[in-house]
Amino acid sequence: MSLIPATILTGFLGSGKTTLLRRVLTEAHGQKIAVIENEFGEENIDNDILVSDDKEQIVQMNNGCVCCTIREDLRATLADLAARKRSGALDFERVIIETTGLADPGPVAQTFFMDDEVAEQYLLDAIVTLVDAKHAMQQLDERQEARRQVGFADQIFISKADLVSGDELAALQHRLAHMNPRAGQHVTHFGQAPLKSVLDLRGFNLNTRLDIDPDFLKEEEHGHVHEHGHGHHDHGHEGCDHAHGHCQHGHHSHHHAHDDDVKSFVFRTERAFDPARLEDFLGAIVNIYGPKMLRYKGVLWMKDVQRKVIFQGVHQLMGSDLGPAWAEGEKRVSKMVFIGIDLPRDIFEQGLSQCLV
Repeated sequence: MSLIPATILTGFLGSGKTTLLRRVLTEAHGQKIAVIENEFGEENIDNDILVSDDKEQIVQMNNGCVCCTIREDLRATLADLAARKRSGALDFERVIIETTGLADPGPVAQTFFMDDEVAEQYLLDAIVTLVDAKHAMQQLDERQEARRQVGFADQIFISKADLVSGDELAALQHRLAHMNPRAGQHVTHFGQAPLKSVLDLRGFNLNTRLDIDPDFLKEEEHGHVHEHGHGHHDHGHEGCDHAHGHCQHGHHSHHHAHDDDVKSFVFRTERAFDPARLEDFLGAIVNIYGPKMLRYKGVLWMKDVQRKVIFQGVHQLMGSDLGPAWAEGEKRVSKMVFIGIDLPRDIFEQGLSQCLV
């Protein structure tokens, strides 16, 4: 049986998760979707909102808090759903987990890798984060959960953009891109998002959709960086080219008022990595800084390896795989992006530089 794709839907309180979810469930896509709701308390109001349209499509589960560090509730729910699917008691093709607005998505994502029973039956597709344009700046200033939700995202939807000015929206988009340059950004009105922007994003698939694009570090007007591709427009920030010993720094004056603890940086080099040294160094930093490393991903040129090496991780969980072969005449470069909480960029860059051949 093929793996069941799962999407984690997160976002701060009031950002519009249920509205987006209802839109996805009622769209005529022909897919049967099981929903795991994660609300506090016995009474689940969202249940009435969601189940009103198409009862066959929704499996409603109210299992307390899936963000608890033990993750046992979520693991048990996923195992139960898979068992009922196998027995024919339930008919569904994918799962969407809607977390409470106060949840850190990290432990939820880790469930798909740390529990063998879950890993054998499910494929974590992506983390989709909703951001409320009207209240996001204050939430990002005051709440670490909101910053973590942005840091973990594969796709960001900005809701309530009609309630802010164009300048306020642009400032928010710059801030989000500074925190997480690898996530696509889409402005959505009342949950009206194209399905292809929500499902089958393959954000956790090592071999497809390498978000770190060749243009990721291209210096453009205003000194900020654009990533082109996959139908979205991202602003990376502060790319470094260590092959030539210099750094490109983007400057946005309106960032400096927001000293977010969730930040991203990119390491780029045109020299090959020594595989053993790199493995030792990555193992060491994950051991020390793992809890603060939200998402990290890279396309690497390894010495004596004729194929690209793709690696990515969440917290202490890191994986790598062989990607496509380097094309004849293709310039060999390594690009890595790290998104985390107060990560010591200088230590990372110095250590990575010492892993080069």
